[in-house]
Parts: sequence; C-alpha cells; structure tokens
Amino acid sequence: MTNWHDRLLRLKQELAEVRAVRQRRTNEEEAELARERDDLSRLADGLGTAGLLADMNATLLDGRGRVETVVGWEDETVEGMIDLSSPSLDLEEDEDDSDVITSVLAWEEGGQLEIIVDVGLTDEGTYLQVNGIEIRPERDALEQALLEAFRDELEL
Repeated sequence: MTNWHDRLLRLKQELAEVRAVRQRRTNEEEAELARERDDLSRLADGLGTAGLLADMNATLLDGRGRVETVVGWEDETVEGMIDLSSPSLDLEEDEDDSDVITSVLAWEEGGQLEIIVDVGLTDEGTYLQVNGIEIRPERDALEQALLEAFRDELEL
C-alpha cells in the first residue's frame, strides 16, 4: 500500500504544479484582456462616437432619434445603454460580441433606420466599423463614414 500512496502523493504534487501553471496563464490572459479592453474604451472615448451620433440626432433628426451604447463585456445594461439581445433594435450579432463597444443612432422615418458603430477587438487587433463597413480608427474617417451611412440609410 505504501507504494500506491507514494505514487498518489507524487501525482498530487504534479497536479498542484500543473494547476499553478494554468492559473498563472489564466491570470496573465485576463490581465491582457483587461488592458486591451481599457485601450478599446479609450479609443471609443477618443473618437467621440456617442457624441457624434448625438450631434447627428440633434441636428439632422431634431432629436427624434435615440442614441444608445452598450459595452459588450459589461454584464448589466445601464441607463442610456442597450442590451444587444433587445428586440427593439435589429443588431446583427456575432457569437463573440463581448469585446465590442456598440453605439447606435436609431430613428423612425418610413421604417426603422439605424446607424451602428462598432469599436472592437479581434485576434488581428482593434477595428472600427460603421454599419458593418470597416474604416480607419480615426476621427475624420469616422465623421465621413457617419455622413455616408446617414445618406445610405435615407437612400439619398
């Protein structure tokens, strides 16, 4: 029995080492993801996406639309933010939308119209999309894409 018990103790030690390595790796991955998400939040804030959509709503729609934002990795829906699964907005969802900040300008004008801006992370890095079209993550590119998206929504 002693031999068996010794083998179990060796296996237990081996398991402890493997678990410690896995835990360190998990902690490092979580820390990296948190850094990437912080960078993503700073980019979205720096681009002023919600402010640009609010300006469009006030100027072009006389405030008749609504601007909402959701941060994909936050569990709770906060006032002024939307739940991506909400039936009120027809958002195209990926299964991995957790690393994205989505801002939407939605309004009724001969049907439900919307401009969706996604700032997100992929394995390749950060991306910025307006209505599914990827653009440079720069303010001037975003402004131009928003104007074009508005025209496209109204078929101007």
